[in-house]
Amino acid sequence: MGLFRTFVFLLVLYLLQGSNTSLVQLNNNGYEDIIIAIDPDVPEDEKIIEQIKDMVTTASSYLFEATEKRLFFKNVSILIPENWKENIQYRRPKHESYTHADVLVAPPTVPGRDEPYTRHFMECGNKGEFIHFTPDFVLGKKQNEYGPAGRVFVHEWAHLRWGVFDEYNEDEPFYKAKSKKIEATRCSTGISGMNRVYKCQGDSCISRSCRIDSQTNLYEKDCQFFPDKVQNEKASILFMQSIDSVVEFCSAKNHNREAPSIQNKKCDSRSIWEVISNSEDFNNTVPMVAPPPQPAFSLLKISQRIVCLVLDKSGSMASDNRLNRMNQAAKYFLLRIVNGSWVGMVHFDSSAYDKSQLIQIISSNERNKLSETLPTTASGGTSICSGIKSAFQMIKHSFHQTDGSDILLLTDGEDNTVSSCMEDVKQSGAIIHLIALGPSADQAVIEMTIITGGLHQLSSDQAENNGLIDAFGALASGNTDISQQDLQLESTGLTLTNDHWMNGTVIIDSTVGKDTFFLVTWGQQRPDISLWDPSGTLMGGFTVDTNSKMAYLSIAGIAKVGIWTYSLKKAQVSSETLTITVTSRASNSSVPPITMKAKMNKDTNSYPSPMIAYAEVQQGYFPVLGANVTAFIESQSGKMESLELLDNGAGADSFKNDGVYSRYFIAYRENGRYSLKVQAQGGTNAVTRSLRNPLNKALYIPGWVVNGEIEGNPPKPEVNEDTQTALESFSRTASGAAFVVSNVPTNSFPDVFPPSQITDLDAKTDEDQITLTWTAPGDDFDVGKVQQYIIRTSRSILDLRDNFDDALQVNTTDLLPNEANSKETFTFKPGNISEENATHIFIAIQSVDKSNLTSKVSNIAQVALFIPQADSSPDENPQNPSPGENHHNTGVNISTLVLSVVGSVVVVSIILSTTICILKKKKNVSRPSTGF
Repeated sequence: MGLFRTFVFLLVLYLLQGSNTSLVQLNNNGYEDIIIAIDPDVPEDEKIIEQIKDMVTTASSYLFEATEKRLFFKNVSILIPENWKENIQYRRPKHESYTHADVLVAPPTVPGRDEPYTRHFMECGNKGEFIHFTPDFVLGKKQNEYGPAGRVFVHEWAHLRWGVFDEYNEDEPFYKAKSKKIEATRCSTGISGMNRVYKCQGDSCISRSCRIDSQTNLYEKDCQFFPDKVQNEKASILFMQSIDSVVEFCSAKNHNREAPSIQNKKCDSRSIWEVISNSEDFNNTVPMVAPPPQPAFSLLKISQRIVCLVLDKSGSMASDNRLNRMNQAAKYFLLRIVNGSWVGMVHFDSSAYDKSQLIQIISSNERNKLSETLPTTASGGTSICSGIKSAFQMIKHSFHQTDGSDILLLTDGEDNTVSSCMEDVKQSGAIIHLIALGPSADQAVIEMTIITGGLHQLSSDQAENNGLIDAFGALASGNTDISQQDLQLESTGLTLTNDHWMNGTVIIDSTVGKDTFFLVTWGQQRPDISLWDPSGTLMGGFTVDTNSKMAYLSIAGIAKVGIWTYSLKKAQVSSETLTITVTSRASNSSVPPITMKAKMNKDTNSYPSPMIAYAEVQQGYFPVLGANVTAFIESQSGKMESLELLDNGAGADSFKNDGVYSRYFIAYRENGRYSLKVQAQGGTNAVTRSLRNPLNKALYIPGWVVNGEIEGNPPKPEVNEDTQTALESFSRTASGAAFVVSNVPTNSFPDVFPPSQITDLDAKTDEDQITLTWTAPGDDFDVGKVQQYIIRTSRSILDLRDNFDDALQVNTTDLLPNEANSKETFTFKPGNISEENATHIFIAIQSVDKSNLTSKVSNIAQVALFIPQADSSPDENPQNPSPGENHHNTGVNISTLVLSVVGSVVVVSIILSTTICILKKKKNVSRPSTGF
């Protein structure tokens, strides 16, 4: 139960997040408005609050020095769970919410796995989603394994804020270095330690030298790098911030480009500091002269939800059936909002009208009462500020303040007076959510959603796309527990003319089924509605609202698992638009439901820059693999584009098999707003990759080398990360926030889109041949087929990266490109290597399309031209390094070396003494005797 609730909390927070949810601002070198949220399942413990304060305070000083006196933490809000006791220090949040949490303090997703990590699945340099710390970590119980909490916070902040990656790689912990030895993947190479196999059983532990695997010519699977406890090296925080001497990020001068670290793979072999130095944070600040102040903290306690619907009833709402569609969606919202919420309603045209004061939702009576106050006629102008100000007054009348309340604003028109209430919105502490209806909805209101942390949704006038229902549905659940969250299983529509039927199926899997809700809407006359459960039983009992032109059915108890079939027959009208929406909730508190979250990589974009659509499919908090995921992107005028999203680790997708499905979007049709809806279906090929380690995390330290001996840390729980559990069939639908595109050409569209960058190039050697594999890009990013590949090699990774056109080109005459997202393979002989001391060949690819546009140079693959040497055993003396070189020792540390040398001297001395003694005795025996 506790594990599920942990899944629940993290999942709710993550599902609510949009493309840019953090409220953090950088002001005069200091980060403001950081939100650290405590999971409701964390037992009440005021020590956690104090430890959070200590962590941030020490982290601020560490960050300040690591960024060359540029950046620090200025103020932080700590969100206290609603189920903790009241305290006079706790205040009601304003814009702060779990939705915008930068750091989550929650129990581990797997018992015993307390690794701190950052959820980040976008490109290098893009911000992450959130940081996850466990209570035991915050309380300092995991310091030996991960280091002091303040240092770890800076490690994770680098992931979150600057989009950098770890300088180690658990999948490739060792590599063949140019020194012709096997090295641990790390940065910098000045960090010393030993590579050992270390096993413990009970209180008894043994260690031995690592053996070389004959297949990989690298160390065996159980080999680990144990760092020396005492070091002098200062870098790098993104490798092992737990080392006392480490106070810097790796920079160009000490970056280890040889290592197969995630940072090298994802950031074109650039160092952490190079990426940070190109960030907005760095470019907008200068070093400070004086030390920074200590962080300030606010303690905020979550409380009940307060919502006011602010609905446009101006004259333009009479067109395109907008008024009735708004009422359908608003009633759906009222039917699905959770009990305990407070809801009020304001209408506006050129003036505002209070239609219902705030009432608490307890039963269907309150829902019906509010539904009766929905507008019935449309007339007048548009005064958005009048509606918002009236909502503020209504909330103040009941609660004396507007802090943390939700204003759900729907409008279809422009209002040139919006700026007149912008300051009121800023000072209110309320959150403004915008649903923009049609192509003319006011753009200025978007700023209100940005400054208050609200959602921005779009619905076109194409009713069959069901945009209004989706928009209101996305706002219905708020920050409620996942067991009360509506999960959308279906959202579709159809305009019928010659056809008379709209038929389809909905899959209800075993993880959902509670409070299952079917909603059918129409535009003119009620259709005949037929619904059959998986056993073929015809379901009756639909509630019909003829005024709103909708019918709905709530399934009592737990809905049957399987395929539900619906059939909607058009009435005797020439044309009819029908929609169906199906939602459900978690069926069992002990089984996490399958969920999906959708987002774009940016809220605003300028043509021809591409955008990326993301969908994350999970069960509990583990990735669901093998699903069929499709994104539907609709412009404000109703033009629809579909994209198949992929989890293949190529093109727009950063990591393969992480449950995040991605694809480039470049099919721009007009300037203005666009909406995002994603549908996922899983059948017999869908699996969940159980217990997969999160990426972008603080490195677990297996132990330390102290005086030549390993002092081991408690082992991590042994988990088979390759386990995949087959899932039953399921379906999910989710909506993302709206985004805005500008500078789209109005006439012809020239070919301005090059092939996407190849990011998964890999190289293997077989005697004198090199075989390359990669995923094919397309003519336009990841669509179509490229014209040709240019493959080049070099003995220098920097020369290849920075001077690709000057590198040696490989003959690719026989290489014919395949369609995008196909697997490519190419084998070639590298030829003679001119220099005797060459140790590696570095390889990269560039793609060319039919318009001669070229892609970015791929990630750089490498092959070693030697069989590496194993480390010296502790009984052996390593070779002395050459003077002046920056050497390190991965096989034996300094203490061991000294002891070995001293021991050898003692042994040699004993041997010499014994030899001399024997020789003296022999000499005495052979000497002639003398008598007296």
